[in-house]
Amino acid sequence: MVHSPAQDTQLRWFKSTYSGPDGGDCIEVAVDTTRVLVRDSKDAHGPRLRFSSASWTVFTSYAGQAEG
Repeated sequence: MVHSPAQDTQLRWFKSTYSGPDGGDCIEVAVDTTRVLVRDSKDAHGPRLRFSSASWTVFTSYAGQAEG
């Protein structure tokens, strides 16, 4: 689901620990009590994807398995 940036003024965004110091192609993630938001680090005011906490857990579990 696409999410409006205007709704996220109090969120704290962070990048993956896999991101290099030079930036580049990266996503940023913000978490609150009921949702996880994802945005393009090069377009901080652009569209964001919104996931339920449960959906994000499933996604990251699968991504972690596929990585190895």
